[in-house]
Amino acid sequence: MQNRQSRVPLPVSKLERCLSRIHQELGFGCAATFVRFVTDTEMERLNKKFRNKAKATDVLSFPSERRSRPRALRTRAKQLRGSFLGDIAIAPAVARRNGKAFGRSAPEEICILMLHGVLHLLGYDHETDRGEMRRVEAMLQCRLGLR
Repeated sequence: MQNRQSRVPLPVSKLERCLSRIHQELGFGCAATFVRFVTDTEMERLNKKFRNKAKATDVLSFPSERRSRPRALRTRAKQLRGSFLGDIAIAPAVARRNGKAFGRSAPEEICILMLHGVLHLLGYDHETDRGEMRRVEAMLQCRLGLR
């Protein structure tokens, strides 16, 4: 985990524990993903470069390899156990704004975004899967105590 922004103070150890719980729930080791916290400007640059969208977003995922949509979460997690899944970029300032709209603190929102990012690394895509990723994400949020 790396913090490359200073606008939003982050409880890094709490966020590391959250990411560890996500990895543990899915059966991955602590080195399965790398999370970098970036500025809005950097996130906008990444979003433009990789998604051709000229605005900052809250989270982007960069899988270590292209993955098809998983048929089942547990099967995909078992297949990838021991693998490096990829990188996740999070813009804490965007997360803080979005979290406020949902009645969540920035750290709570960031934990949810880390889970969201990991699911993308596993091959889920909420833009094309007719609600499958949202259902899996809601189930995992419940198990992990994320609201």
